[in-house]
Amino acid sequence: MKKAGKKVKDWNPKTFLVTGASGFLGYHMCKYLLKKGCKVKGIDIAPFEYKDLKSKVEFFQGDIRNRALLRKALKGVDVVIHGAAALPLWPKREIFSVNVKGTRIVLEEALKQGVKEVIFISSTSIYGIPKHHPVTEDYKSKKGVGMYGKSKILAEKVCLEFRKKGLAVPIIRPKTFAGPLRLGVFYILCDWVASGKNIPIVGRGNNKYQLLHIDDLVEAIYMVAKADPGKANDTFNVGATEFSTMKKDLQALLDYAGFGKRVIGIPSWLVIPVLKVLEFFKLSPLYEWVYETADKDHYVDVSKIERVIGFKPKKSTAQVWIDTYKWFVKNKDKIKKTGVTHRVAWKQGALSIAKKFF
Repeated sequence: MKKAGKKVKDWNPKTFLVTGASGFLGYHMCKYLLKKGCKVKGIDIAPFEYKDLKSKVEFFQGDIRNRALLRKALKGVDVVIHGAAALPLWPKREIFSVNVKGTRIVLEEALKQGVKEVIFISSTSIYGIPKHHPVTEDYKSKKGVGMYGKSKILAEKVCLEFRKKGLAVPIIRPKTFAGPLRLGVFYILCDWVASGKNIPIVGRGNNKYQLLHIDDLVEAIYMVAKADPGKANDTFNVGATEFSTMKKDLQALLDYAGFGKRVIGIPSWLVIPVLKVLEFFKLSPLYEWVYETADKDHYVDVSKIERVIGFKPKKSTAQVWIDTYKWFVKNKDKIKKTGVTHRVAWKQGALSIAKKFF
């Protein structure tokens, strides 16, 4: 859907509010904006504990659904980068409340405060399991994968409502992104690789699979923010342009690690039902988006953001795996916290038993 945005004379945003500032994307986004000389505010329900940024970011700790706090954070802001979200392992009710209701609250308050633009960070999980590739932004059959994907579909509809009200609301749909500091499900993979294990995957691994480097994502968001809102008020896929099959790119990681290990394919018909049962009983942290797409082609067309905004990703999917792993190896002894966000380790549950056999 095209734009309700208007051209803004002498558009040069200087003050940004990053929602979800304490998370993986939030940290990298704040750091990037500061390097660009911007004034940066952040809001998150979790504390902002990054020593290198803490004194440089004006931080508001609390829920984005807290209107009074949000109004304080929005004062003087030119652009909101709305990345706060409840993640797939969170309770279903909370996923929809944060991702849909929370987005509406952010947009309502931004409009009241005179903010010119809110960039919404969506997800390519909204496409579900596509029937053809590459997937363009106007792909019609949006079924979503899991509660998270479905919540992002509904949140995007809210964004379109506010475009009609005159607020510029660019929507960015990134592929799964990783890089330095990323943990969550990537913690499990990196732990196995660093332990000198073979890596089992769903299916044969001959499917094309695209990731996105965090460095490319924050650059893409910034370029959208700096573009005139009349041009940027649109929807954009973002993903690596250099990628191969799941098996080949993961093998590049194993080769880098240097233990002589291999990627081992396990038939989908055998492993997916097991993973579903383990997820249902909370015995595995792997959720539907991970295992339902792992054996299928899943890549998006990113030509639109290059054509409209001029952004081109620099790093390959293999580099995403490797950079994430390199950071993990350097920092694994410092990783203490566990939980259900991308910035902490996930408990492996039954996977820790499976690890012994690979």
